[in-house]
Amino acid sequence: MPGPERIPTPSNGKKDVLVHNWHLESGIEYKFPKKILFWDETLRDGEQTAGVYFTPDEKLELARKFDEMGIHIADVGIPAVSEQEKESVKRIAKAGLDMSVLGACRTLKSDIDACIECDVDEISPFIAASPVHLKHKLNMSEDQVVEKSVEAIEYGKDHGFKVTFVTEDTVRADMDFVERLYKAALDAGADRLLLCDTVGVMTPRLFQWWLAEAMKRIGKAEYGVHIHNDFGMATANSLAALEAGVTVVNTTFGGLGERAGNAPFEEIAFALELLYGRKTGLDLSKTYEVSKRVEELSGVPLGITKPIVGYNAFTHESGIHTDGVIKNTLTYEPIQVEMMDGRKRRFVFGKHTGTRAIETRLAEYGVTNVPKETLLKLQREIKLHTEHKLKAEQGDFIERYRDWDENHKGVTPREFWQLALKAGIPTPAKARKELPAR
Repeated sequence: MPGPERIPTPSNGKKDVLVHNWHLESGIEYKFPKKILFWDETLRDGEQTAGVYFTPDEKLELARKFDEMGIHIADVGIPAVSEQEKESVKRIAKAGLDMSVLGACRTLKSDIDACIECDVDEISPFIAASPVHLKHKLNMSEDQVVEKSVEAIEYGKDHGFKVTFVTEDTVRADMDFVERLYKAALDAGADRLLLCDTVGVMTPRLFQWWLAEAMKRIGKAEYGVHIHNDFGMATANSLAALEAGVTVVNTTFGGLGERAGNAPFEEIAFALELLYGRKTGLDLSKTYEVSKRVEELSGVPLGITKPIVGYNAFTHESGIHTDGVIKNTLTYEPIQVEMMDGRKRRFVFGKHTGTRAIETRLAEYGVTNVPKETLLKLQREIKLHTEHKLKAEQGDFIERYRDWDENHKGVTPREFWQLALKAGIPTPAKARKELPAR
């Protein structure tokens, strides 16, 4: 198979290039920082995915893998959550990793004390900022939020931590309050400011406007973003933030996280390298291997059509597509599969298969010079076989997956009431009626 021609940069002067990359050739000016820092959230926000739980050994294993890839910062958990979580964070902090180990904490001295006990490199005290959170969750005034935030930052700095100040739901807060709160954080000694789209409501153009306004008001600082994927725009909004000059981006492997997840590491890292031509300094060859391990340990399957690491990301069936890819992979693959260890291109034989894929498969086994009419006959047989396959097996798989999703995440309803009974709470009649038969 012929190798792909490299995507040219604007300066190479070629007129016979096979593909154009307008990110580089358009002349659009981006405000990328000199160095983009990847802050991984897999072990904290990723673990908050419904039904996901990592053991201390698993957390340490994944932290080592992230470190090997060159991840710059990793939020490894909230030590105040439990004794086991504290032990997990402590083990990672003492593992001698090159990346900065961060402990998350509420704006409470007791939470920061737990981080002190774990000897992490930095902390990220967080508090909510939007009116709905202040009124209905925290029952706090804006003045009280500012006061608690300043106290936490000063306490963290007094204990030698690098401090990133974080607010939940920043983008739905009043802009005047955002300005006031973050200026107070800077005055208190915060080293970095993290701005959050906690429920994924931003769009790229609006987010760039919002960031420009917020950063202009707050002033010079190292900024980061934490973006959720509720409307499917976490990657686009993260890239928009980096284009606007934000230095730090929060990501998780496979996009793990609350509800629809967080900005996926693999999408942002590969987009920066291949579309914008920005060197991340990360070892992206390990992306697939690490993603598969996160899949195994989290119990959350990688999506079939998930970009880069999904099962179908380099899979082809259509005759038109397979013919193009066999001739030159750049026709239908903007990412070269060889960039990742263990990742392979795959051709599926089914209803849409063309003779080129059949011919290639036969040649792999030494069967060559097959007459065209024979190839066409085999193509017809494959199509007929596919179209007459019963879908019972497929339906069974979907049914089993749905059952797993509904009944095997976290504690099951039966287990809940068994545990409640252990705690001294009898099972009510309504619950006994709703529980499925054994």
